[in-house]
Amino acid sequence: MEEALHTLWDEVRDLSLSTAIDCLPTPPTPLRFLRHYVLPNKPCLIAAAVPHWPALSLWPSNSYLRSVLSDTDVSVHLTPSGKADALVSHPGDPSAVCFASAAVRTVAFPEALDLVVASKEGKAVAYLQQQNDCFRSEYGALAADCEEEIPWASEALGCAPEAVNLWIGNRLSETWFHKDHYENLYVVIAGEKRFLLLPPTDVHRMYVRDYQAARYRYCQDSGDFTLELEDPTAYVPWCSVDPCPSFEEEQREIKKFPLYFNGPKPFEVTVKAGEMLYLPSMWFHHVQQSQDDSVLTIAINYWYDMQFDIKYAYFNFLQSIPYSPPADPSLSKNKDSSLDESDIISDRPSIDTSCNEDG
Repeated sequence: MEEALHTLWDEVRDLSLSTAIDCLPTPPTPLRFLRHYVLPNKPCLIAAAVPHWPALSLWPSNSYLRSVLSDTDVSVHLTPSGKADALVSHPGDPSAVCFASAAVRTVAFPEALDLVVASKEGKAVAYLQQQNDCFRSEYGALAADCEEEIPWASEALGCAPEAVNLWIGNRLSETWFHKDHYENLYVVIAGEKRFLLLPPTDVHRMYVRDYQAARYRYCQDSGDFTLELEDPTAYVPWCSVDPCPSFEEEQREIKKFPLYFNGPKPFEVTVKAGEMLYLPSMWFHHVQQSQDDSVLTIAINYWYDMQFDIKYAYFNFLQSIPYSPPADPSLSKNKDSSLDESDIISDRPSIDTSCNEDG
């Protein structure tokens, strides 16, 4: 079984993906985008993607954002580490892990931005992101600074975006491996985002398990977090792999997840200000922000609904093929999931009734 999977991973790369993400100097025509990237489910990076957007010169200024959004209430996500919608130690069983969602507060934008700027690991890390079409619902005052859709993508895909989201965070915000049922066009306005990408055919390398769901609670007065299990009990199918373990944990992680660490390396792409990443539907992605403390990372992404065509049937079939769970005792308490983790992921808007970071 493992030999067959390795053959699949190699053939997918040899036949359609090559060894690196295509970088286009300017946006493609709708026909080229559809033929060369959407239909083969292949990412690409577009360098001069949105040179005409006022956002590129305006949004890096905190004073501009504060002025335009001075009277706007926004959602801010708070965690002690910057990892929301991620696996952390189970509050009732230190030998196990659970799926933890961020604490969410609604505050005036200037206060929310102050929380992001003041974020420190071990205290409170704030991330402005709500994913429920938040750009059009919470940040509408910024609409004139960019486009309501990506015209060439809308023409190629035959529809307008289902959701548009804004993300503002610092280097501590990190998005765990997950995938979405959307064609994702991700534009960085300030700072950088580093993506690790794996195609849907690599699903077995993600070690998807059902984890008990929990949520952080934040006490503003004390600045303390508590992690509380959801009541009634709920489980979330989620990717088990942390691709960036600490030096002390690295060998243990390799032993737990050999299919990931011993398989083909993930595609790596850094998206800089003014660039756009086309992230195809159902690709697994892990995201980190600029490591420069003096720069906030700001991005906007457009979610276009995917076509549930024969590729979707192929991927679902592949995912249904069983594989042996790892022997690690901390994972043995979580069963293999036959569900699709992207139905409950953080990067999915709540307007989709099947769902719940990232980016």
